[in-house]
Amino acid sequence: MVERASIRLRTTVLAVLVTAVAVVIGAVTLVLLTRASLEGGIRDAAESRASMIADRIRTSGLPDPVPSSSGTEEAADAEDSDDDFAWEILDDSGAVVRSSETLDERSLRVTEDEDPYTVVVFASLEEVDDATKALATPLLMGVPGALILVGGVTWIGVTGALAPVERIRREVEEITGERLDRRVPEPVARDEIHRLAATMNRMLARLQDSRERQQRFVADASHELRSPLAAIRQAAEVARSHPGALPEGELAEAVLEESGRMERLVEQLLLLTRTGGAGVRQLRDVDLDDLATAEARRVRRAGLTVDTSGVGAGRVRGDATALAQVVRNLTDNASRHARGAVTVTVRTAGDGVELVVEDDGAGVPESERERVFERFVRLDEARDRDAGGSGLGLAIVKETVTAHGGTVGVTASALGGARFVVWLPAS
Repeated sequence: MVERASIRLRTTVLAVLVTAVAVVIGAVTLVLLTRASLEGGIRDAAESRASMIADRIRTSGLPDPVPSSSGTEEAADAEDSDDDFAWEILDDSGAVVRSSETLDERSLRVTEDEDPYTVVVFASLEEVDDATKALATPLLMGVPGALILVGGVTWIGVTGALAPVERIRREVEEITGERLDRRVPEPVARDEIHRLAATMNRMLARLQDSRERQQRFVADASHELRSPLAAIRQAAEVARSHPGALPEGELAEAVLEESGRMERLVEQLLLLTRTGGAGVRQLRDVDLDDLATAEARRVRRAGLTVDTSGVGAGRVRGDATALAQVVRNLTDNASRHARGAVTVTVRTAGDGVELVVEDDGAGVPESERERVFERFVRLDEARDRDAGGSGLGLAIVKETVTAHGGTVGVTASALGGARFVVWLPAS
């Protein structure tokens, strides 16, 4: 709340200061321009009066002073004096030879030379002062009111704008690791705050999905590790409770078999940890065809027929160790499910390289082709742990290929089994 009030206060103060500067500059400019305009009008009138007196001097000589009470002769000169102007005529020595009745309270002076005399006309600026005061007074009174209005409107506007942010903050404060299903409210207005709320909700959805995957991963890993440990414990308890019940060496054989399975599972778990979100390390050019040929030779030693006639040149850029694991996992998966034949193909495809591994086994049902890449997923025909592996091999393939900017999918093979296709960007 302190931070929100601080933002609101700073915004309001800034708006008031900017408005105050703009209004004061505008008001002062208006007053000065108005005064200058009024003075200009009076100066023009004074200059016109000075020219008129100079013309009279040229035609009829010096005018008589304007008396305090008009007579017949003086009435002709009365037009030379009014309430706004006074005049005087100076000779070439600067002495006043004629003047109007009063020269008091005059501030604007205009001169007109008429050899050998100088005509000086004085104009009162009292009306200008009165007009300036009449304009300045409401401005002085209106500026504070305008600033108060701007400050109030800004305060209310910022408060309303920050209200959705405060609601988002309160909701986020209530969200914990156990309540990632909650979402922040999204304002109706399609503005920046709406986009912020939508982004936060997408982030919360990703966090929720990540947490659920992590929980499933931990539960599945615990279950998978429990099985070999239970088998080792069971064999050991039978050997201890019933000496001689197990044939000689069977206990050691069981321990070695189950510990080997547990070791492979732990290695795959560690590999998943490294590939999941850690990025690709040690980028370099990798010949995918060499990796495929090496794995094909290994699988042939298990008695399977492996067709590598479709293996062509294919170079990609990535982590050689991780990509070798991808090829191995796919060929191991094919060899476990194949009845007797496996096909490995490497070829260019667009701006990338395609690796295809097929087998003549039972294949992957269409409904399971997405789920088969999830962790610890084994299809019904591969439930046997000796044949089906740990259920992590294809998950490792998926995450490694994705980390390299590629794709992987599975379809039906012409051989009758599964056809796994990996596409990777060419180097």
